[in-house]
This record gives sequence, structure tokens and C-alpha cells, in this order.
Amino acid sequence: MSTRREAVRQALNESSGFRSAQDLYANLRAEGSKIGLTTVYRALQALSNSGEVDVLRTDEGEAVYRACVTDAHHHHLVCRGCGKAVEVEGPAVEDWAASLGAQHGFTDITHTVEVFGTCAACAAADP
Repeated sequence: MSTRREAVRQALNESSGFRSAQDLYANLRAEGSKIGLTTVYRALQALSNSGEVDVLRTDEGEAVYRACVTDAHHHHLVCRGCGKAVEVEGPAVEDWAASLGAQHGFTDITHTVEVFGTCAACAAADP
């Protein structure tokens, strides 16, 4: 494992929410790292491929990343205000995806489900 990939992993482990590659890059550079933006993207892709980070797309289509808390398949409930993310299981979603695949003759079904809303803290702060 490269020290640069480890630096990206560490930055994600220290974050509570999802972060963009550009945000991680800016923070690492501000801390004195000589890492390049392309290297950050490569590290994030490698960490995603190995299942160490979660990736989701924002409403604007930007990929954002967060260190995985669990190895089990899960979904995310994400606050639009502060970016807080909660990992949630979705047995009804799993059943629906499997049923939909079977109904159309598909196998090896995978899916991604992200649910966005406003967390209690952000809702309380908004008059």
C-alpha cells in the first residue's frame, strides 16, 4: 500500500461525512502533503474497488467518498444540509431488487440506494 493511498484513507477515517476528491486533496495539501489530485482520485478508486470506502453521487452528480463502517452490504441516509451519513440496512430493497431481476430473467443483481433528507440538527437550525 502506498503512503499516499494511506494518507487518503486516513483523511477519510478522520471525516464523519462524505467528502469530494477535491476537498480531500485541498485538505491534504493544506496539511503539507505533496499529493496530486490525480493521485487522490486513483487512491479513492483503489479504496472503492477494495470495498474500503463508500461512494455516492450527489444531486449534482459529483462523486463523494466516506470510509466504510461495515463490510456488510448497506445503504445510506444522507443529510442534504451537513452531509451526515447513516449506514442502514434495507431488507425490503434487497427483496425488491432480487424479485425485479428474477422477473426479467436477470442474475447477479447489484444495486445502489441512497436516501437523502434533513437530519434533526439541521432541521432544528432552520427556522
